[in-house]
Amino acid sequence: MEAIAKRLTECKLELHPTKTQIVYCKDSNRLEEYPRVKFDFLGYTFRPRRSRNSRGQHFIAFTPAISNQSAKAMRHTMKTWKLHRCSDESLESIANRINPALNGWINYYGQYCKSHLYPVFETLKSTLLRWAMRKYKKLKRRWSKARHWMNGILRRQPRLFAHWHMYNTSNGWTIGAV
Repeated sequence: MEAIAKRLTECKLELHPTKTQIVYCKDSNRLEEYPRVKFDFLGYTFRPRRSRNSRGQHFIAFTPAISNQSAKAMRHTMKTWKLHRCSDESLESIANRINPALNGWINYYGQYCKSHLYPVFETLKSTLLRWAMRKYKKLKRRWSKARHWMNGILRRQPRLFAHWHMYNTSNGWTIGAV
């Protein structure tokens, strides 16, 4: 730590005394045990994760994915939209309103480990199902019928919502249980 501080001082920079830490980048080639093996930076958590190489073999790599704090902030933002109360709007107008934010999140946080975004979008999925149950009487208090209805829209318009392209309907992925 002293050597790093000295080098940064030469560059007219300084370390933050409480935020700066040394982290061991543990992976399949580095197996020692150290107290800190992960850190958060720019909305990502860098830590050892299971990965797969081109031959399909699994190994441990030190890779980034969306941090818990960023995922929590995204879910909070989705809840502030209160989409389930917009029963006077069409699904297309809701999509047009929220797609810029969804595209931004997917483009930024989806660069690495896009699958870590799936749990975050579960909040949006349940909100859209609540919207459908509130808008259409035939779906009121019927989660399974609402899911079936939403899956039909997903199959017909897979690009309606920015996050729907992540559900691969050709392989049978659908909007599953809440």
